[in-house]
Amino acid sequence: MDLGLTVSPTASPNSGVFFSELVSTLNIMYSSLLSLAALAIGVLAAPSSNQLETRAAADNTVYVTDANKYCMIMPRGAHTNIGDSERPGGMQTWCSPNGWYDNSQGKLPNNFWSNIAFKSGTSSRGARYAQLTGCIRPETLSRLNPNDGGGQYDSSGGDGGQGNPQGSVCLGYKHYVELVEPADKRACIKCCDNFDDCPLDKGKFRILPVALLSSLAITSIAPDYFPARA
Repeated sequence: MDLGLTVSPTASPNSGVFFSELVSTLNIMYSSLLSLAALAIGVLAAPSSNQLETRAAADNTVYVTDANKYCMIMPRGAHTNIGDSERPGGMQTWCSPNGWYDNSQGKLPNNFWSNIAFKSGTSSRGARYAQLTGCIRPETLSRLNPNDGGGQYDSSGGDGGQGNPQGSVCLGYKHYVELVEPADKRACIKCCDNFDDCPLDKGKFRILPVALLSSLAITSIAPDYFPARA
């Protein structure tokens, strides 16, 4: 690298010109080194392409902290059946008023749930999970059709196991599955570390523990939808 180190051939080592040029050259070298250091730091600090690819957008992310702080997936368009929303761009994150954190997300109404319960812990497989389930008022959310039989969103299903919506994740967990059934006025979401704790093929509410049946007083759901342990 050319640092511009030039000294006048007529300058004497004892002359002021020599020292002036030397100081100028050293300043150039110092500035060049600072630029190289800044460039190196920038390269190291920048996220890799893999990191960028695995970071889900805010409107494609769910999470469950408790009964008041959470985000779920809902249809993006108004009055849309769950099944019809399952297409690229057809789904969107909707959060509780206390859980909303980005302008790209929708806000669920305060009275969306008529009954709700939160549960977290360790499954029989030794892995963490967190889940939210209860009875909903589908007529309070413009995205839902109250007569829709509903469907499922998840992080590990869909084409090639890439999720539905594709690339969707649950913050802090490796997998999630969500069921929304407007016609039966119920919904749930479960985030898991173990894939088998968030089964994609059970349907209805079989992913939930039987203890929630009595705590929510949900009598319209058959007991076999609630296995004793995830």
